[in-house]
Amino acid sequence: MAVQRVKLALIDLSGTLHVDDQPTVGAVEALKRLRQHGVQVKFVTNTTKESVGSLYDRLRKIGFELQRDEIYGSLGAAAEYVRRNNLNPYYLLTDDARTDMPPNDPERALDSVVVGLAPERFCYEHLNEAFRVLHQRSVKQQVQLVAVHEGRYYKAKDGIALGPGCFVKGLEYSTGVPAVCIGKPNEYFFRSALPDGIDVAECVMIGDDPNDDCLGAMRIGMKGYLVETGKYQPEKYTDEDRPAVSGIFPTFSDVVQHIISSSVEQ
Repeated sequence: MAVQRVKLALIDLSGTLHVDDQPTVGAVEALKRLRQHGVQVKFVTNTTKESVGSLYDRLRKIGFELQRDEIYGSLGAAAEYVRRNNLNPYYLLTDDARTDMPPNDPERALDSVVVGLAPERFCYEHLNEAFRVLHQRSVKQQVQLVAVHEGRYYKAKDGIALGPGCFVKGLEYSTGVPAVCIGKPNEYFFRSALPDGIDVAECVMIGDDPNDDCLGAMRIGMKGYLVETGKYQPEKYTDEDRPAVSGIFPTFSDVVQHIISSSVEQ
């Protein structure tokens, strides 16, 4: 039976291609093979600890060949949301991530909070300031809580680490302001990453998060391939409750081999 040829691969970064400053096994060469096979690539990431420029420099330094405009991140999508809605946020972001965001207007009151992964900002002082901005909500004063993403945890070089999702949920609980989630698994984020002329059925998503990467992409008609090099921990699942994704593979390199070996020219 013929398998529809993959024209575009959306590829997660942290936990899929690399963990901190270390590429995952075989990932650098596998990315080259995927391109040589004629598959377009776009790197879709919820990474919010660093700017796109810093992320691009990191990936180049550890051996990956890519263009800066191939990176489509939730941080950039959040910046566009802030601009489009003319917000003046209190930012719970790292200093590096802030460089990708619109600057504050000191002549205006703060009217929103933007939350990304910013470990040094997740202390009582900064969270309380965010709470106070959101607590201003009234009939006359509208406020917004913008979650760049709501990740529960991620893979760091020293093990699994807490993501920003619990801090977003805590602010929601304390203020009653529902969050607007920008990044994966938001349907808009996936669709806006697609180039013109590419159908979702011709795309695959490769990532280490069963829900945000794979199931999010599958909901709009893509295949979702899960790798075991990041936050996904297979030992925590039984055969009965294993994520219902399109395929589970040890590494990104194994996914690439599957795509190449199973594709058939139409």
